[in-house]
Amino acid sequence: MIELTEEQVQALGSEKAPLQLLNPATREVFVLIRKDVYDLTCRIVGGGPGRVWDDKADNDLIRNRA
Repeated sequence: MIELTEEQVQALGSEKAPLQLLNPATREVFVLIRKDVYDLTCRIVGGGPGRVWDDKADNDLIRNRA
């Protein structure tokens, strides 16, 4: 687990929408959501908390960068 810096905690508190994080090395953007929202998403999409999306038939729904 990565702990947030004080600056990051302040940024979280001021945001009205999920916080977007940029990896400067790859320019990938990540969205930070609360764990309870993540768990709900897992129950809806993945079958339960901590379960991964493992249905190979749905792989075409995720676009991989070439």
